[in-house]
Amino acid sequence: MRRLRGRATPAIFLVLIAAGLAWWWTMRPPSPAPSATAEPRAVMARGDLAADERNNIEVFQAVSPSVVHITTLQTATSLFSLDALQIPRGTGTGFIWDERGHVVTNFHVIQEGNAARVTLADQSSYPAVLVGAFPDRDLAVLRIDAPREKLRPIPVGDSAGLQVGQKVYAIGNPFGLDQTLTTGIVSALNREIESVTRRPIRGVIQTDAAINPGNSGGPLLDSAGRLIGVNTAIYSPSGASAGIGFAIPVDEVNRVVPRLIRDGRFIRPTLGIAAAPPRFGQALGLPDGVVVVDVSQDGPAAQAGVRPFLRAPDGSLLAGDVILALDGQATPTLDRLLEALERHQVGDTVTLKLWRAGQEREAQVRLGLGS
Repeated sequence: MRRLRGRATPAIFLVLIAAGLAWWWTMRPPSPAPSATAEPRAVMARGDLAADERNNIEVFQAVSPSVVHITTLQTATSLFSLDALQIPRGTGTGFIWDERGHVVTNFHVIQEGNAARVTLADQSSYPAVLVGAFPDRDLAVLRIDAPREKLRPIPVGDSAGLQVGQKVYAIGNPFGLDQTLTTGIVSALNREIESVTRRPIRGVIQTDAAINPGNSGGPLLDSAGRLIGVNTAIYSPSGASAGIGFAIPVDEVNRVVPRLIRDGRFIRPTLGIAAAPPRFGQALGLPDGVVVVDVSQDGPAAQAGVRPFLRAPDGSLLAGDVILALDGQATPTLDRLLEALERHQVGDTVTLKLWRAGQEREAQVRLGLGS
């Protein structure tokens, strides 16, 4: 009896499957009859674009020819020969600064490579040479030898008059793709971020325009299509845009870039002093400022009568000078003093506000050549 039941089971399954197929065949919806009248739907007239849409398009069309794609290269040796090969290292964005072929980008875009190529908006590509860089401000200038008719310098605006809430545009090459446009607003002003040298970059623009990997070095524009900043960083644990992007203000860019083109590096003028660490002044209860602990012989500060703090033979401390301000700009830290110096050229005369032993005075200093 067990054998009979075992043989009947497959037959029962077959009957059930056949019944199911028959049910499906009878219950399935009938195929639609062919219709000779099936045509594409009529297209509804759109009407005029909204004013902000037209502005978006106009800004992109006007400025995108000034935006370039940068590929950094690194030299490697083949495992099977001694030939040196150039392999892609990374990508970023930049923009044409002038008709001589200078291209501005972030320093961190090119720092890992030993060569670079610049691709223009028309997809023509040129080898680039490094003209100069200022890592403290994350800025670099490249140069390409391209026909002048292909070089469209970007319109330059100003950042001093920016207001929170005004519209901005970012053009770049995110993820190595072709040029893209993202829009947003100025979310905040006078932010502070850290450069690759760990020095603070102050006065930074914060925006919610999407800035993804590959947008670094690209332009941040106002609604008139003028450069107002260089996109440099995003705040995002994942690396994708999280609505918090940062741009170096164009006033800073317009100050640094001409000096990189002229000198090949950013030459910071010097006072000819050495500063004590912050805890030195704090331990002595000195006012906020840069405590001078050394003065270069015959240097600018020495010639102006600036005196350092010194140890007397008996171990006592001889009072020196604390630099409180430079040309009216407070210098509570060495970073602030260096920033103030960066705004001047070698040979400029500046006014130092000094504190010594409870007395304040001013000194005129002619700035010297820094390293």
